Amino acid sequence: MNKSKEILVLGLALFSMFFGAGNLLFPPSLGVQVGSSWISAGVGFFITGVGLPLLGILAFTKCGTLEHFADKVSPKFNTAYITTLILVIGPLFAIPRTGSTTFEMGVLPLIGSLDPKMMTIVCSVLFFSITLFLVLNESKVTDILGKFLTPIILIILALITLVGILNPIGEAVVSSIEGNQFSYGFVSGYQTMDALASVLFGVVIIKGLEMKGIKDSKEQKVFLTGAGLISALGLGLIYFSLIYLGSQISSMRELSTAQTALKIAELTLGNSGKVAFGVCVAAACLTTSVGLTALVSDWFSKLMGVSYKKIAIITCLFSGILAVAGLDYIIGLAVPVLIILYPVTIVLIVLNILGVENKNCFVFSSLVTLIVSTLELLKVDLSIIPLASSGFAWIIPALMAFGLGKIIKIK
Repeated sequence: MNKSKEILVLGLALFSMFFGAGNLLFPPSLGVQVGSSWISAGVGFFITGVGLPLLGILAFTKCGTLEHFADKVSPKFNTAYITTLILVIGPLFAIPRTGSTTFEMGVLPLIGSLDPKMMTIVCSVLFFSITLFLVLNESKVTDILGKFLTPIILIILALITLVGILNPIGEAVVSSIEGNQFSYGFVSGYQTMDALASVLFGVVIIKGLEMKGIKDSKEQKVFLTGAGLISALGLGLIYFSLIYLGSQISSMRELSTAQTALKIAELTLGNSGKVAFGVCVAAACLTTSVGLTALVSDWFSKLMGVSYKKIAIITCLFSGILAVAGLDYIIGLAVPVLIILYPVTIVLIVLNILGVENKNCFVFSSLVTLIVSTLELLKVDLSIIPLASSGFAWIIPALMAFGLGKIIKIK
């Protein structure tokens, strides 16, 4: 086995797994909001958008399976947690987001004088009908599309970045965000949902290594670390490029999330570039929608004993209805859930990577993090807690709970 080649292939596979429409939508939108503070906000975004997903996959060199990811808290908690993850990256947020992104980036710029409200309904019906057909018929169309679309989008992105750097499209203005710019970027990275997805992707990656005879956890970590660096380099370049370009049009804060990405494409490549970029991103959303719908259907058919087909139909119906509400509405709807779910996920990832076996550490740290994150969301005054002013009120309590778990002997 050529180790370097295998690591390169795995790195490209990791990149393609994480690379999606959300990775193109949120960085430029962040850049618009933070303006001249784009570097500090970008570092925060990079940690949650790239660092955490890679740590999430590395965690599976320790826990091995989904069933063991959070079972030290309790098996019921693990089932509830994984189910929540799948709902979040499924019909509650991520799947409807693919439908609304398809309309706003790929269809809306082309409909001319047609009624946008009517067209968004038509687009949603068509999009999720195609999704359902491909999910139920196990078509390889999405794999083929993915192989062609990703390189095309990357080429367009490279052109946009090159033109935007050589011929600046605007000038960054002062950030519209009060407070810590790093923490704002950190929390904005939640919207990619990649750290949540990494918990599910980790199983796939580890199984793939085991099928190649790489079963030792230390050797798996070597492969995943090398691949992770390759993936991180690719995603990091994209993120910082788009955040920088977004900062250049930070005076245009009236733009929606989808409009921001399209505006950058238009200012760099002209109207034809804008249309090409929008259509490619919209088509890429279809492959994401199919993959996520299949994942949701598989999980709930096993969990509830309901047929795969029925779950797929319900998922597409629900997602189609929610998609009509629009991209920015779905993003706003997701924020409260992500503010609670992400800190808990971070704690579980770190505990698994460290190989912690103490059940109390898992229970205390996870529950305390969940409680503090919920209180933070409810706007309870937590200023007495260190780092609360920066949006990280959960960190110190989680560390104290971990220490308490080491001391208290409860089985």
